[in-house]
Amino acid sequence: MYVMIILAVVLALVLVYVWYQKSSLVNELNIEKDALTEQMITLQNEYATLSSDNDMINAQLDSSREEVSQLIERIKKTEATNRIMIRKYEKELGTLRSIMRNYIEQIDSLNTLNHKLTADAAAARKEAAETRRQSEQLSKAVAELTGQVAAGAVLKGRAIRMDAYNASDKVTDRSSRVVRLMTTLSLVENELAPKGPVRVYIRVKGPDGILLTSTDKHTFTLNGEPMMCSASREVDYQGEEVEMSIYLNGIEDYVKGIYTVEAYTDENLLGSAELMLR
Repeated sequence: MYVMIILAVVLALVLVYVWYQKSSLVNELNIEKDALTEQMITLQNEYATLSSDNDMINAQLDSSREEVSQLIERIKKTEATNRIMIRKYEKELGTLRSIMRNYIEQIDSLNTLNHKLTADAAAARKEAAETRRQSEQLSKAVAELTGQVAAGAVLKGRAIRMDAYNASDKVTDRSSRVVRLMTTLSLVENELAPKGPVRVYIRVKGPDGILLTSTDKHTFTLNGEPMMCSASREVDYQGEEVEMSIYLNGIEDYVKGIYTVEAYTDENLLGSAELMLR
């Protein structure tokens, strides 16, 4: 009986020891499982912070996030004593970490490239703006020079005067003796002006302001507007000064007063002069 009692006590002690060992192992396995779960949740949070402007990388990130979420759910449902599955999940955790590091490298590379491209684009826009500014300045300068050349190419006149002549072809200032008027002027030397034939028109007005015209009436165009003239003459202009005279004949009567004459080309007014008849 004593032997049986001793054996029973020893067996009970052995059972207690085995149960204690088993409980300790299960606790350790649960702690290991909880630690694995925490690591997976940390990894899930790290994946949540990743983002990219690249659609392909974003699609891959979404797939990896879903895989992490599913893995967390599987770990929670797996018993801590299932060592085979726990080790498998640990390997998957390591794989997902490696994949995440690869994503981080790709995103950093893309961000670096984007920064460079942004800087290059900003530099290109600045250069384009500077080029455009220089082009505008050049166009403005060309326009100004063109305007100056055009203004410089305009034919000008000087020494314009008008005299009255009698039947003896002598200068007179008596209206009753006048048979014709003569306007003299000089086309100024201008190397920029077009070379070739130039027609000069005169418009003579009497004291009453009415334009004097002969029977053979002529018109010309100035700034797109037709104008009637009293007489005209064409000369060959080669850039050097040219003196010329234009006669107005065919006027029946002249009255006392001030007569005015204006000389024109097809481009502009050359000048004017006055004549007093008594």
